[in-house]
Amino acid sequence: MSYNRHYGVGRRKSYRDDYDERLGREVYETPEQRLRTTVIRFGEVDADQEVPKVARELREQNASAPGIPAISEGFRIGVTEEPYKIPHYAALLRALDEAAEETPDTMLGKQVLDDFWKGFQVFLDKLAWREVRLCVHFFAHLTSAQVISAASMLSLLQSFTAVLDEFGVSHSRAKNAALCAAEGLMRAGPELKKQSPSEVSAIITAIQTYAEMSSGSKLLASPLVRLHSESDVFEGAAEILDSALEVLKVLDGSEFSDSTSSFVHPYTTKLEDFAPFFDLPSVLVPPEVIELESLTDGAEDNAQVPKNEEWPEYRIRLFDNDVSANPVSPLGYAVNTLLSDVIDIFEVNRKECARILLEIPKWLPSGTFKARPGVPSEDGAASGPAWQLESCVMECILAKLLVLPRATHKSVYYIALITELCKLQPSTAGPAVGKSIRKLYNYLGDGLDVEAGHRFAEWFATHMSNFGFAWVWKEWIPDLSLTNHHPKRNFMRRAIEIEIRLALPAPMKPHHDAAQSVLHLLRGRAKTEDINAHIETLRNNLAETTEGDVHVDSVIRAITIQSLLHIGSRSFSHFLNAIERYLPVLRALATGVDAKADILQAAAEFWRRNPQMVRIVFDKLMQYQIVDPSDVIGWAFAPPAGGEGAKIDTFRWEIIEGALDKANGRVVVARKKVSALRKEEDDSRAREKASGNMEVTDDAAEEAPAVDSPALTTALKACSTLTREQRAVLSRTLNEFVNVLGGAGSVLAESAWFNRVNWSNADWGAWDTWGWYRNFCRMYAPYLRSYSTALGTVAFVKIEGSTDPAPALLKRVWNVSTGQEA
Repeated sequence: MSYNRHYGVGRRKSYRDDYDERLGREVYETPEQRLRTTVIRFGEVDADQEVPKVARELREQNASAPGIPAISEGFRIGVTEEPYKIPHYAALLRALDEAAEETPDTMLGKQVLDDFWKGFQVFLDKLAWREVRLCVHFFAHLTSAQVISAASMLSLLQSFTAVLDEFGVSHSRAKNAALCAAEGLMRAGPELKKQSPSEVSAIITAIQTYAEMSSGSKLLASPLVRLHSESDVFEGAAEILDSALEVLKVLDGSEFSDSTSSFVHPYTTKLEDFAPFFDLPSVLVPPEVIELESLTDGAEDNAQVPKNEEWPEYRIRLFDNDVSANPVSPLGYAVNTLLSDVIDIFEVNRKECARILLEIPKWLPSGTFKARPGVPSEDGAASGPAWQLESCVMECILAKLLVLPRATHKSVYYIALITELCKLQPSTAGPAVGKSIRKLYNYLGDGLDVEAGHRFAEWFATHMSNFGFAWVWKEWIPDLSLTNHHPKRNFMRRAIEIEIRLALPAPMKPHHDAAQSVLHLLRGRAKTEDINAHIETLRNNLAETTEGDVHVDSVIRAITIQSLLHIGSRSFSHFLNAIERYLPVLRALATGVDAKADILQAAAEFWRRNPQMVRIVFDKLMQYQIVDPSDVIGWAFAPPAGGEGAKIDTFRWEIIEGALDKANGRVVVARKKVSALRKEEDDSRAREKASGNMEVTDDAAEEAPAVDSPALTTALKACSTLTREQRAVLSRTLNEFVNVLGGAGSVLAESAWFNRVNWSNADWGAWDTWGWYRNFCRMYAPYLRSYSTALGTVAFVKIEGSTDPAPALLKRVWNVSTGQEA
């Protein structure tokens, strides 16, 4: 969506729209702007009644000042940014020529459609899939309106299904192409079925064949988890491509008769002998653009980092089919798709998005949603599912928030959008939010993915803080009797932690006098040399006076780190200043793997009541290269104090995620620097050749090989070093997961799952760790695929021959995420 809202797209016109406060005078539109604005603002009051009036205005304005490109641009903006108006735009375009007696070559509608097609081709060349799909919706409605020929529409849809047969096609590309074909067929199905039943069946078969091929990856993408099952069907979650396929089968079985009741058709049916006046040109979907870094220091370094869209897209269900839109019914699929598109398009303006979502019923068939109390229905006799609007909207927003491995937008957008809905319609949106929270809470312990549960906790805590913590807290009192590591107990702790963000540093009780002496020097901003000398004196004194099995160096590190953190605990800026001032002291302490582990442990103990600060301190220690990401991974997998075995919970996963992102981010930055330097050198050589400074003869000797500049050589070495570090971090993370889960097969059996009410803390800890292992594999799959053979060979050799079910699942998850298994 354009950040320039195109003269008021999606909002009612105000008298202030034509007044520029900066200039203090009226702003007059050019004829082209007036044509474009007329199209964009079409339908803001009553689209059906506006069609003949707007069509007449466009004809008259175009006659006085020809502006076909401006009109078609208005249609492109309206179709791709106001998808709820698409059927009415089809009616408007057809109406441009209904009252005119012109030849096909001079018909205004045909000229507009010719220019519109050029814009569609631009979208296709850029692989702007949402815009392409919405344009296909427009073409499908024009086919139903007998403007576009059914044969050319079929050819267009077949060009998308041809993508599914490409060798090695990515899931993202195939899914988007399949949805373009499927959703176009849903809307134009009756005409296309009359044209060629066999070709319609072939389109459905092509989509089904691809959907069946990608069943393996569905095991890692669903927000509901069954570790004991290989089934890709999850009660309570619907995969979008599977839903589209089921809808097509339903429509095909009824000869597409349900299509007329599922989509708005604001255009009247024409005579049987009326011939469409537009044939869509033939088109080929361009190949994906693969961006590779121009590195020469190894094949693995040339590996691309694909987008994180290579997973099936599951949408969690929160309500029954009689409450919210059924995703496998034609009307339900259409509603969910429209809501999803509006949410994505209006991401730049959440307030406008909330308003449009609540007004969406006027753009859908009568009876789709339950009428609001006191609001008269336009068609009281209309039959339909009468779904609850707010429940549908809430389910769609939360389903998009919980998409795995990553949501399309940042979580804060979805959270803020729900807040705006509650402000606009508190009496109806509030209960929908409450029902959604209860449903998701009940999913905890019944298989809700750990990452989805993590996002749910963040949304719940933020929403509560926005609305005065108004919740029926006593509902959860019975769950306090559950085991300490039960997902519901984890959720309560996490939500409260986010709410209060305790920031109470732990007091330094052991070796108080020694700590006070270090603290005094730090407060006095003593020189680095004085600090190091004092630390050495303390080390000698403690070695002489300490009795028992005490590691003096570990004590010294704990005293120094916690004293430094105490100085920086007043604010974030105090913390950064303290770290930067005494970097030499920290580097002197971090002399080995054990020393770095001590530093991390001291920081974690100091901020043990504030996990958020632990993550911040660890991040800064990595940023200043006091510790390495591999050291942080090792700390996260270290068994906690108290004799419990190693397990990964939400807090430790966030630590792991921070370390992985740091290592991966450094490589990305280094590769961009190498690419920029190499391009700069290539451009410089090209300019030298073009300037004529280099003589060219027929018998010229072979050119000397180009020598990299010192800056490029340094950048290549740095990139190579960081790439090795990235590989080491990924390898250590995988190895640690294998070490922890290699014998954790007790929770994998079906009988164990159905007996989870009796699980112990260790069982729930193992289940959580399995969940975070799955999240690691799917979230970092783009990086893991680059080193899949080397990493997998080293990690899994230790569990070869084991009869426990855990090794088999470890390998299965790994193979699916790295593309070695479908």
